Order: sequence, then C-alpha cells, then structure tokens
Amino acid sequence: MQASPLDLAQSLKEEGYLIDEESATTLFLSLALGKPCLIEGPAGVGKTQLALALARTEKRKLIRLQCYEGLDLNKALYDWNYAKQLLRLQLSKTEEWDEIKVDLFSEEFLLTRPLLESILSPVPVLLLIDELDKSDEEFESFLLELLAERQVTIPELGTISAKTSPIVILTSNNTRDFSDALRRRCIHIYLAYPTLELEISILRSQAPELSDRLVKDVCEFVARVRKLSLQKPPSVSETIDFARALKALQKETLNYGELMGTLSVLLKYPKDIAKLEERLKKWETEASQRLE
Repeated sequence: MQASPLDLAQSLKEEGYLIDEESATTLFLSLALGKPCLIEGPAGVGKTQLALALARTEKRKLIRLQCYEGLDLNKALYDWNYAKQLLRLQLSKTEEWDEIKVDLFSEEFLLTRPLLESILSPVPVLLLIDELDKSDEEFESFLLELLAERQVTIPELGTISAKTSPIVILTSNNTRDFSDALRRRCIHIYLAYPTLELEISILRSQAPELSDRLVKDVCEFVARVRKLSLQKPPSVSETIDFARALKALQKETLNYGELMGTLSVLLKYPKDIAKLEERLKKWETEASQRLE
C-alpha cells in the first residue's frame, strides 16, 4: 500500500492513469481502512480503468465479475460439478447414501466463480465487481456479507472466510439506485467527465504522437460537445479515438468544416450525430465571423 494519497496518485500515473487529488485521497482512505470502494459516474469516465490501474499499482491479481441482468450465484459465486458428482455416484454403489452425500457436496466438487475465487485465493487479489447497477436487488443483497465481513455462505458447506483480504472495487453507471445497506459498507468516489486541463493531460499521456495544438483543439471541442443534450456524451476513450482519427487524416488542427465523416468515432447514436452536424454549421459560421 502507498504511504500517502500523493504517492498513490503518482503510482497510478506511472501505470498510465491520471487521477485528481480528491479522488486519490478517497481511494487511499478506502485502502487504508480496508473498505470496499464504490466508484460511480457516467459511462466512459475511467471507472474500470482506475480499478485495472490500481491492481497493477498494488501488484495484485485482478479477478473481475462483469455484472448483467439476471446474474445469479451460480455465475458469480459457485456451482457444483454435476458431471463429476454423477461419476462419483456411479463408482459408489456399495456405499451408504449419507456417506456419499457428504462427499458429493465437498470442495472437491465445487466450481469456483469470481466471488468465491477471490475469497479462496492464497495471495491478495483485487476483486472488481463491474457495473453492479446492471444486476438486480437480490444479487446486491447477497453481496452485503462479502463487503462487510469478507466472507460468503454456501448452504452445503457453511461460511467461508477470506484467506487474504481482497481489495474490493465496485463500479456503477448510475442506471439505478443502490440500497442504504450497500452504500453504508462502501467508501464512495464519483468520477465525472474530466476538466479540460485533466483531459488534455490524459490525451497527451495516452496519445503522445499528437501535436499539442491538436490535443488542445480536440479537448476544447469535446468539452463543448458534452454541453449539448445528447443521448450519450463522448467518453474519454472516445476523445482519444477521435483525436487519433484526425491524426490518421493528417490533421494537425481541428476545423469545424472538415469533421464530416469523423463524428461517428466520437458519438454512437445517429440522433446525436445529426444534432452535432447541425450545431457544427452554426459554430463554423461563428468562427468565420470572428476571423473577419
């Protein structure tokens, strides 16, 4: 663990992730207090990337559970190896059922899923529970024991406590609210879209081949686009892709009149693209008037 929030921010920077001072302090306290960290914010602001960079910084194996609608314990926690259990039954015809039953539901026949894998790991890991808001409230309730006590309960085996204490990171795109019980167990970070200065730094870090002028032009343009009423504002990764697309077209500056055909790199919905194309005509006119 890093000695201070500043050290943590520097270590994350060395792994290619730039974080603001406030978020670095909150994340540091999560690690220092041994509490799960719930990272919330719009899609594409770097929540998952922060968890990945933290795993590298802390030199921990990453175990990732990608949440989705309908996720259940058989996919998230454990399942039984039914084929192996059936074979055991076929080879145990002379044994008493009570003896066989105890054997069938032992760790030998257990298939570990990400949550249980993080609990049973003999070395410290980082458990990333990604996009928790896509799962249902029943699954959220199940997580409470893991988040609070670093243990899980399997009916056939009982309670299993963590061999080492995993770092637990949860992410959410805020598509639904969480219970007070879950929030109470976590320390929270809200990642918004980066400031202009931070996004310029991120773009320079991730795409050093770009000229300073193009980096500045693209980040100022994207900041302006995000102020529009869009179905999905551009994410940081889309900013990077857009800047690289302009570079591929041998552009060293951004010109409003030369962006047709490039906007689908930045925006993902036809209505958003159409809205921006219409706005570009106005921006181009305004820019021309300023030059006159």
